[in-house]
Amino acid sequence: MSDMKQNCVAIILARGGSKGLPGKNTMDFCGKPLFAWSILQAKNTPMISEVFVTSDDDHILDIAQQYGAVCIKRPDEYATDTVGLEPAIKHALGKIRNRQKRDIDIVVCLQSTSPIRRENDINDAINQFIGEEVDSLFSANVLEDCCIWQPDGDIWKSITYDYKNRGRRQDRDPFYWENGSIYVFTPEILYKNDNRVGGMISVYLMPYWTSFEIDSLNDVEICSYYFEKKLLRRDLKKQ
Repeated sequence: MSDMKQNCVAIILARGGSKGLPGKNTMDFCGKPLFAWSILQAKNTPMISEVFVTSDDDHILDIAQQYGAVCIKRPDEYATDTVGLEPAIKHALGKIRNRQKRDIDIVVCLQSTSPIRRENDINDAINQFIGEEVDSLFSANVLEDCCIWQPDGDIWKSITYDYKNRGRRQDRDPFYWENGSIYVFTPEILYKNDNRVGGMISVYLMPYWTSFEIDSLNDVEICSYYFEKKLLRRDLKKQ
């Protein structure tokens, strides 16, 4: 297939610092360092030519190399709490181009704290991106009957529905939650908009149980449950 000739690279961003859960990227999660699962999932994706980990932390980079990723040392200015992910992605792309000496057609970014991905999710997301000929794609979960409120001073406002005309649950339109697990985009859209999402956008839908990510100790328990029950016993036993 001609699509297979496209150069698709995976970038996993694994910063060393974390205020909410110190050391979370290297914490033990179901028998491996948390971010290592994203490396293994990317390496098991046929569409991906190479897997890169960008980090400011030498310990993270040492582990990444052990799991077969190419390491990129991230400058400190791209690894603070106040800097978004886009500068780090751009820095990584520059290093990847110097290494590969060829154009990068597709970039896949995987959030290391969102390890709950099914065996074919990454590959299916890339194929959807190519098939729909879009500029960017993000993974999401469907939120049915989502009744969200927001405070406005002392007044509470219903945001996702009109509480005065509540109607039937099945008549309300669903919402889509960007879960942060998978992003697919062209380098061009990243540089044009300074954003990994832009241009013609597509959404790759995942089951609700894949929506959980690890930001606190409570999240670890929830994610471990679904990872072991839904994935580890079936798709990932061989890893």
